[in-house]
Amino acid sequence: MTVTVRDLRPDAHADLEGFARVRHAALPFVLVTPESLAHDLTQMHRDAHYRPLVAVDDDGEVTGTAQVHLAHDSAVPGQGNVNIYVHPRHTRRGAGTLLLRAAEEHLTAHGATRLLAWVLDEPGNRAFAERHGFRASRSAHFLRLDLAHRELPPLQDPPPGVELRPGSAYAGDPRPLFELDAETTADEPSDVDIEFTDYEVWLRETWRHPLFDAELTTVAVVDGRPAAFTAARTDGATRYATGMTGTARAFRGRGLAKLAKNDSLHRARAAGYTEAFTGNDTGNEPMIAINKWFGYELCGTEVRYVRELG
Repeated sequence: MTVTVRDLRPDAHADLEGFARVRHAALPFVLVTPESLAHDLTQMHRDAHYRPLVAVDDDGEVTGTAQVHLAHDSAVPGQGNVNIYVHPRHTRRGAGTLLLRAAEEHLTAHGATRLLAWVLDEPGNRAFAERHGFRASRSAHFLRLDLAHRELPPLQDPPPGVELRPGSAYAGDPRPLFELDAETTADEPSDVDIEFTDYEVWLRETWRHPLFDAELTTVAVVDGRPAAFTAARTDGATRYATGMTGTARAFRGRGLAKLAKNDSLHRARAAGYTEAFTGNDTGNEPMIAINKWFGYELCGTEVRYVRELG
């Protein structure tokens, strides 16, 4: 059977559905919908040179995917991201190699000097990365919480001077949340230092993203200032995820992030969501401990692989 690699067509519903189907089968811990894929393709910053690719078989069925882009929001130029996922029923047929070759050609043409890829911590996936010259770097866990059956910690009243607000309370002016997100993201463990400096880009890529749920996002406010938050993403059906949970440096050590996340989880369950997902760098032991306190269980691990070009 022949495998062909081509660009994802944003105006073709079958492509978007196929891409989402493959991602869900290969990586069920991350929320992806056809709407979120179309949004990323049309709204991601032009300097990212974002190019999603699909591998299709002779019948036109999408069997593999690649998300390919430059880390435009990094202070270090030339960092290229390529994340490849092949449907478990279609592995070992050459789709991954063809997707990687096309991704590398695209990123190199736009100045990439380094490739970074997340790879599931499974023997076949790691062997594929190492055969293509990548070396293992940091790792991260996926965690899942059964919202339908697992008891959550009881809700607690905020301490004096602290107020919990939904993210939607900032619909008129989200800039305070942008500033909080930028500060906490800068302190996240990563191979690539990310800097949120462009408010308009953040509005397009984060605030207006179809998966972002402003109503289920919770913000802990101290003296009128957003001090901690947990950002919610939902698929509009049964799956909920926290894309980021963090606290501004001046307010750390007071349990505000835990307070915000507990509030968001309770409201997500009340809204009918039955599964909650999150992810943590394996070295982020404090956050892993907090998530286990909520009842999250480890459901997968991925490893960041890196390859220098040239």
